[in-house]
Amino acid sequence: MTKRLILMRHAKSSWALSGQPDHDRPLNERGAKSAAALGSWLHTRGYEADEALVSTARRTRETFSALKSAANPQFTATLYNAGPAAIMAALRQASGACVLLIAHNPGMCDFANRLITSRPAHPRFEDFPTGATLVADCPVPDWSVLAFNQAITVDFIVPRDLID
Repeated sequence: MTKRLILMRHAKSSWALSGQPDHDRPLNERGAKSAAALGSWLHTRGYEADEALVSTARRTRETFSALKSAANPQFTATLYNAGPAAIMAALRQASGACVLLIAHNPGMCDFANRLITSRPAHPRFEDFPTGATLVADCPVPDWSVLAFNQAITVDFIVPRDLID
């Protein structure tokens, strides 16, 4: 049995309010457009999550909302600025057949690179920019046994591919 993972870095956020706590930064206008475009792309490709693990940061919650996903979201504090081990620990608690996970760099980039068996040819995979989205199949019967260097890349895109 195979599980599917949609791994997404939050869309572009705003730095407009000086002194605003990082956790509270919203998406900027480009980020909102990017997230909506990513949601359309996911739907058009048939990548429909039934569960979502989302960092509690405002920009990740707004990214999830703009996707218009039918997935049941779990807002998870441990995903805020999480490293690969914390991301893996959160994912191992999942139960969905297709899980959408939205979090932050540098952890997301490190996690994506460690998770898959072969990198996509896309030139932006290595830096996993805002909105970067990796779709990967994980050959496991249950998320609890997922390991690094196990997932198979299905697709990868960044917002610039969709809106520029």
